[in-house]
Parts: sequence; C-alpha cells; structure tokens
Amino acid sequence: MSTGDRLTETTFAQRAHEQLGKSFLRTAVPKATDHAFSALQSRFAGHDYEALRELGRQIRAEAVANLDAHLAVLEERLTANGVTVHHARDAAEARRIIAGIVKGADARKVVKVKSMATEEIALNPALEADGVEVVETDLGEYIVQLDGDRPSHVIAPIIHKTRGEVRQTLSRVAGRELPNDAAELTGFARGALRDAFMTADVGISGANFGIADSGTVCLLTNEGNGRMCTSLPRIHVSLMGIERVLPRTEDLAVMLPLLAGAGTGQLITTYVNLLSGPRRPGEPDGPEQMHVVMLDNGRRALLGTPYQDVLHCIRCGACQNVCPVYRQVGGHAYGWVYGGPIGAVLTPLFRGLGAGGELPQASTLCGACDDVCPVKIPLHDLLHGLRADRADAGLAPRRERIAAQLWSLAWSHPLLYRVSARVGWLGTAALSRLPARLVARTPAGGWAASREIPRVARYRAGSGEPR
Repeated sequence: MSTGDRLTETTFAQRAHEQLGKSFLRTAVPKATDHAFSALQSRFAGHDYEALRELGRQIRAEAVANLDAHLAVLEERLTANGVTVHHARDAAEARRIIAGIVKGADARKVVKVKSMATEEIALNPALEADGVEVVETDLGEYIVQLDGDRPSHVIAPIIHKTRGEVRQTLSRVAGRELPNDAAELTGFARGALRDAFMTADVGISGANFGIADSGTVCLLTNEGNGRMCTSLPRIHVSLMGIERVLPRTEDLAVMLPLLAGAGTGQLITTYVNLLSGPRRPGEPDGPEQMHVVMLDNGRRALLGTPYQDVLHCIRCGACQNVCPVYRQVGGHAYGWVYGGPIGAVLTPLFRGLGAGGELPQASTLCGACDDVCPVKIPLHDLLHGLRADRADAGLAPRRERIAAQLWSLAWSHPLLYRVSARVGWLGTAALSRLPARLVARTPAGGWAASREIPRVARYRAGSGEPR
C-alpha cells in the first residue's frame, strides 16, 4: 500500500488538524505562497496577462477537445523520431510498462526528474519492490524521498520542511553533522547525486508538454538534473498524462511564459528541454533508447463531461498559492498527490467520490483560484459541481443532508421563509451577545471557534426583503 493510499484512510478534517498543529507550516506556507503570487504579479506587470491567459485557455481547450486526433499525430511523429510509444490505461498498467522497460534493460539503478505523474501512479515503490534503486534527483524530491515523505506542493515539494529538518536528513545520509547553511547542504546533495547520474541505467521524467507536430517532449526544470537524467543514462522513459499534448510547436510561445510565470514568476525556467528522440549516429550524447508512456488513468473518462476543463491544467501550482485553505493546512491534508483547489477537483475525479468526495468541501469558494489560473479553468464551478455530485450520491453526512432539506423546504414557501428569516435574526443576535465559552457549547460552536458570528439582517414583514 502506497503512502497516498494510507493517507486517504483518514479524513480531511483529521489530516488538517494534524497539519494545523505544526507552527512552522502555518508560517512557512503562507510566506512562500505570498512570495510566489507576488512574483507572478511582477512577472506580468506591464503586460496584458488576461489576453495571454485567454490564448492559453484556447490552446488547451483545442488540445483537449480534439485529444485523440492530436495524440495520434504525436505518436506518429514520435515514432518517426525513433521513440517507442506505449499506452497505459491506468496506474497499474503504467507501472507494469515502466517496470518492464527497466527489467528489459537489466537496470539496477534509476534516476528520476520531479514528476507528479510518477507520484500519481506510485512508481517508486513498484520499482523498489523489483530490487531497483530509485533516486529522486530534484533537490526537494530527494529530501522527501530520504524522509519517506511526499511532496506537499506541485512546484515546491518541501515547502513544509524547515532548513533544520533538511540538515538533519542530509546529516543522517552523510554520517556526520552538516552545517545549517543552505549552500553547504546543497553542495552535499549535489555531490551525492553526481554518482547516481553517472551510474544509472535508466532516467525517468514526466512531460510538461508533448508537442504533436514535431514529436517532441518538452520538460521544464530549474535544476540541471533534468538534462542529466534524460541524456546520461542509456534509456530515457517519459511518463506523459495524455492531456498534456499541444498541437503545435508555436503554442510554446504562449504556454512557456504562462507556466513559468504562474509557477515561479520567472520569465522562463532555467532549463527548457526539447527532447525529440534517442541519440542519433554522430551525436555525442543522449540515450540509446527513448520511451514515452502515455497515461490515461481516468483522464479520457472526463471528456464530454462537465469536468472536461480540468484537463486544461498545466500543473503550475498557482491555485494552491492563493487558496486560503491550502495556505493554512498545506498539501498533505488533501490525502493524495494533488493539493489545493486543483487537488480538490482531481482527487474525486481520478479516485472516486468515495475516496475524495469530501475535498470539494475544503474550500471557501472565494474564486481566487479562478482569477489566478493561467488557463482560466473554472475551478469554482467544478468544486460546486462535485459538491452537488456528492450530495446526489448520498455521501454527504446525514446531518448535512437533513439541514439542506429543511433549508430548501423553508425557503420554498413565503411563510416559512419569513419565519426562518426572523429566527435567523433573533438567533444570531443572541449568539453575538454571548461569551465565547457559552457559544462554544451551542450547535454553532465549532463554526464560531475561528469566526465572528455574523448578524443576519432583520426581516421587514410585507416587503420580502431584510432591513
């Protein structure tokens, strides 16, 4: 059973309560996400960001609306470039395909580039069960792997860890106490990873985009590990969610600044890798073989549904940075790979309402995620829809269902509406005057523990309006 599976055995409330007890997380996550959002604003200052977002939305909408046609072109061009293409219907099949490639190469060591798709399919435990040493080479991913932990943000995997915790982890690996200095710690990690790059048989990456017209995998990184993993080992395997296809190379002129800007506030990431096949005769470097595994795992089932727009996501993490819930509880509270608003949508869609149906409730529905999304995914509407689906499936708590039914009944009849409005006015007026210790003993105590009691406007009889 993977770490993600164990996490989903608890509720969001239980996981959130645990995370809220970590004082460092409650200061570090808002600080980091504030910085990311500020960087985004600075990056696009003086530019028509809304126009760029609209272009991004159009490109992603076209790609997803004609997904199979674009994937067919991509596969044809990749094959022409000497790439072997595989199709995985679900996580288990993707694991089998990649494990088969690794076994066929008689590989004993694999190096990996940061990839949420490989987290999604729980690839590392499957390879390790076959006796393969797997080394995460992104610095943040390397730390969480050493700790038996998991990433808590799409872009910043160790946003939840202190420098002291990182020092303890690396000191354990070093067998000596390392200084509490970022440059020194990074230097040690660089040295430890260098041997892995040189001795690995297989390199595994994700894919930010698969460009159909040229048969190219686009991989963005801010560390040199991406190029090392995809060029030094004999075999390169790229795991690509099928929705990540782009029809044309020229689409990168829009998507690259959107992804880099929304994710990290950069003009462009440090490394933009365009991978178009294995090493050709006369070329000095590159893998002998390149494989692309196209992962479905629930994506195709969303086509033609009200949730199709979620497939436009480019995994920038911007929605996490502005979400008031994520900023308090961090990524681990969401119980699976994806956190924040995008996780609250993807988890129930990919894993089912039974496993992730509570997550859409973990939202204030403030709409900040809609406003910041670089490809204009209507996350607010998708969260609303999933809440309705959960209620229709009878998965909402019994008290919640009864309360909603009574509210619907009361507000469906004028007399009952007037009565409920007056009760609401009297009730909130009374609660607002009570000491906090007494409010805590009322049915509203849990809600009021971290909020001020709102005063409902007094109902004016005969007008149909409050006053």
